[in-house]
Amino acid sequence: MGRIERYELTFPVSGDSIVVSRTDRKGAGGHPVYADETGIIQAEIDEAGNVRMVASGGQQRHDVPSRAVPLA
Repeated sequence: MGRIERYELTFPVSGDSIVVSRTDRKGAGGHPVYADETGIIQAEIDEAGNVRMVASGGQQRHDVPSRAVPLA
């Protein structure tokens, strides 16, 4: 499988779906960090589609996405 550039994250509590795009950064686990167009929503996503949310500001808490779907 090639490099995935974008994912759609779906959040169960709010019901929101947000598209995130790959950045040049790596997260604490060594996997790519993806961000929405505002840079507020950031997530480290591994090859298996596991998501670790990354805080982009002080005292920020994120709902954990129920799924991360790769986009073409």
